[in-house]
Amino acid sequence: MTGTRNIAIYGKGGIGKSTTTSNISAALADSGLKVIQIGCDPKSDSTNNLRGGKSIPSVLDAIRSGKKVEIEDIVYEGFGGVLCIEAGGPEPGVGCAGRGIIAAIELLRQKKVFEQYKPDVVLYDVLGDVVCGGFSVPIREGVAEQVYTVTSADFMAVYAANNLFKGIKKYANSGGALFSGIIANSVSLPIHKEIIDDFAAQTGTTIAEYVPRSITITRSELRGQTAVEYDPDSEQAEVYRRLAKAIITNEKKYVPAPLDAEGLKGWAESWSDRLLDKKEEEQTHRSKTAIAAT
Repeated sequence: MTGTRNIAIYGKGGIGKSTTTSNISAALADSGLKVIQIGCDPKSDSTNNLRGGKSIPSVLDAIRSGKKVEIEDIVYEGFGGVLCIEAGGPEPGVGCAGRGIIAAIELLRQKKVFEQYKPDVVLYDVLGDVVCGGFSVPIREGVAEQVYTVTSADFMAVYAANNLFKGIKKYANSGGALFSGIIANSVSLPIHKEIIDDFAAQTGTTIAEYVPRSITITRSELRGQTAVEYDPDSEQAEVYRRLAKAIITNEKKYVPAPLDAEGLKGWAESWSDRLLDKKEEEQTHRSKTAIAAT
């Protein structure tokens, strides 16, 4: 690959975007690429599993200290040589949570961090609330060229993904980042895949990978590690390697077709009805089987 690939990975809080991003970073680094991961969540915990569960000072922490900020104050090395940066957020109850992203990007540019380290890939791990101006910076200002979203089959995760599509569509004509795929997380049942596949079809988007729910993730995160580091021969680690390869070779960039409020509501209700019908069919089948066995 030539040049730096700048990729933003969005997702609703708690959906697993930091777990996903960190495992992608670990897989890419393990393949020999130079990677920077920038956590853009106010909790500043995006890179913890790349550093044995340890947190690092954020860019906003460094700025608030009042001291002259040096690169070594905000860039820390993690697993596989991944360079870890946390944007940080304001003090609780004060200011916009997205301010850390704006301040971090400005400072990283001033310090010429990307020129110094010359990364192959920069991954921005971003909270999926694009209502706040700060969280939309990677999209609207062309910081990232490609955007992915982590979602599950749960309605609120789909709702956040649909909102992200609206943000991408809004800024597309002014040089904003374009979409490149859905990362379907916690896909443990066929119905989960069906729901996400249908959402993708309705919004004109594509699926980058299906990531199953796995005890390997639970075990690895209890140790403060990615699955790629903790159990490199596991099926889950292989899923992340496959996803990382798909992302780094994916040249698709397009504008999604988000559903409007009524369209999303109607889509969700249709799936609710289908799930209810499916449940009734299963109950009827069990009843008939029980009767036949007597």
